[in-house]
Amino acid sequence: MKLPLLLVFGLNCILLACSCERKPVTTVPEPAESSADKPAPTESPSATPFPVVWTLSEGVAAPESTYLDQGSGFLFVSQIGEGGGMAKDGDGWISKLTPEGTVIQKKWATGLNAPKGLRSTGDKLWVTDIDRILAFSITSGEKVSELTIPGALFLNDLACAKNGTVYVSDMLAGKIYQYKEETLSLSVLIEGDQIEHPNGLLIQNGKLIIGGWGQKIQDDFSTETLGRLLSLDLKSGEITPITPDPIGNLDGVESDGSDGFVVTDWNAGKVMHITAAGKSRVLATFPKGAADHAYLTDKKWLILPEMLENRISAFDLSKALNP
Repeated sequence: MKLPLLLVFGLNCILLACSCERKPVTTVPEPAESSADKPAPTESPSATPFPVVWTLSEGVAAPESTYLDQGSGFLFVSQIGEGGGMAKDGDGWISKLTPEGTVIQKKWATGLNAPKGLRSTGDKLWVTDIDRILAFSITSGEKVSELTIPGALFLNDLACAKNGTVYVSDMLAGKIYQYKEETLSLSVLIEGDQIEHPNGLLIQNGKLIIGGWGQKIQDDFSTETLGRLLSLDLKSGEITPITPDPIGNLDGVESDGSDGFVVTDWNAGKVMHITAAGKSRVLATFPKGAADHAYLTDKKWLILPEMLENRISAFDLSKALNP
């Protein structure tokens, strides 16, 4: 598939996100860090209706996804770097933080091109990287798996099932792949207009929740029709819209700790809450580039990568969300 020049240019400027089901975690004690590695807890990056817990901008370059690994209690952040979302330049990395925003290791995993979605299964942290997926040992930080997907255009988000199956969205190709590492089996799970150029993924209650970017992507990366939040039954293959009407160019999709969802709209910079019944409301609006967030259900903290602002911030949603 040959992409229009302007679209390729747009892709180098914006990187879209990428989900395993996230659950409350108990954070682990961390060694003391120097003040230079600690976030600024009082600086407010944007006007929001809820408190800023911490914000981090030093050493941050196009953060795309934040993910809290339940087993280790660490927060991982994919950073695209300066080369843009389609550049195979090796300047992307993954950072390791505490949930409180202290940097444990700025470049925990390196040698990536334009890393996006993050999810874990067991000791493996999976990440998408343009046309390949890789896994790193959470314990050692060493690369333990790599798979290039032939024909992939723009791999974005991940979701991991309890049985180890990894689901991967290719937003531009309009496909979702499934990879079973135990048998080294890769196949297309679903493709076509009905999944609305899938971006964010999340497994919840046996369903694959899909954040649709929308229909008919334009050269400026807008869409003729906005995307909806969709539910794919992994047993029957039936697709059910959670939001009956289009609501945005959806990126991050996370559970709210109940049956609802916290979702981002990358182009509009919106953070939204969507109930199980499909009712949506905007919680806050940020600059363009609100990417693939983490939501800590025990603390009710939103960890938001603001990709175009080169900033990561934590917000307390305990008063804004009462699922």
